Amino acid sequence: MGMMENTPSSISVAPLLLRNLATSIFIYADKSFLSLARKYKLLEIIRCILITFFLFILRLLASFLPSFFNSNSLYIYAPKKDNYVSASASPSADSGIARALSQLLSILNDIPVNSRKYQVVRSLAERLIDENHRDNIQALREVNRTVLSVAFSRTLGQLEAAVLELGGCGDGVVPVQCRLNRVLRAVLTRFGLGSDEVNRSGISADKLAAELLWLAEKLAACGYIDDAVGKWASASNLACLALSAEPRLQSSLVKISAFFFKHAKDLSLEEPEEGKKEEQRKTNKKMLVSWLPLLCRGSNGVNVPVMSLNERAELEKVLEETIDMLEQEDEQEQVLSLWLHHFTYCSSADWPNLHASYARWYNASRKQLLLLQ
Repeated sequence: MGMMENTPSSISVAPLLLRNLATSIFIYADKSFLSLARKYKLLEIIRCILITFFLFILRLLASFLPSFFNSNSLYIYAPKKDNYVSASASPSADSGIARALSQLLSILNDIPVNSRKYQVVRSLAERLIDENHRDNIQALREVNRTVLSVAFSRTLGQLEAAVLELGGCGDGVVPVQCRLNRVLRAVLTRFGLGSDEVNRSGISADKLAAELLWLAEKLAACGYIDDAVGKWASASNLACLALSAEPRLQSSLVKISAFFFKHAKDLSLEEPEEGKKEEQRKTNKKMLVSWLPLLCRGSNGVNVPVMSLNERAELEKVLEETIDMLEQEDEQEQVLSLWLHHFTYCSSADWPNLHASYARWYNASRKQLLLLQ
């Protein structure tokens, strides 16, 4: 417990806060710029250059100030009760068992998957989660909800950082970004900041993807998948980076996306609370816009099929039903136009086949136009 009692000195906290503040501002600005960049090629190139330059500056600073910019310092250990779980209105979410479970899940991210201790920690965390859920006591269920949600957000952020650091390019996708990533890796290698870190990231990206799916499955089993669905739908930066990732990592992200598409559809079919129906529809649209391109492009290039024929057919049906829930005129057109672009762009892909949805949208739009005559 000694580690949990320690706090960073004011000397080390100040640069960390400055770094985190600059990163937050940059990410916020990038999200605002992203919608415009998708419409104009020149803006997309400028955006990629700015991202590459920003990452290069962070790496350069990290080489001179390693203690200040160590990636492990992203998660600051505060005194006593606030170490591993953020403050919550629920007392159970700020209890000893919540901190213990959160610590296990945090350690799990850092242990190499080939270590014999990895399975020990993961099995212990899984047993505690299952016991909390099985006892069916609200306080224990609240512990699961809070801790798993925090762990999911942390792992999702680490996965995005690992994929960004990899900067891989698959099948000529997103050529401008790929070329810039290659330039960045070459510059980093020239300054001695390169290859080993990239190799470590490649391993951790696959590992983090597997852990993210495991956390999502635990959230679903505990009945709290809605929060994770929203976070995955909003992970547009990761979805964009995934288009140029290695085929093996793309396969993992396709499986995670399939899992969330199915649960997003189920949430839409449930009797929604007042005001939740519109929110769920927007989440479904974000999920489709963010991850549908990867489904079209990320199902090739590996020895083993990403999903079986039955699983593909089932997901196609889920996608069709989800699209049908959108507003017909604008939202369906946007999603189906996006699908058609990526489906036809990748000549070797024949999945997902959404021709039936496209035909339904077209016929409905045609009838609507004729009625206005």
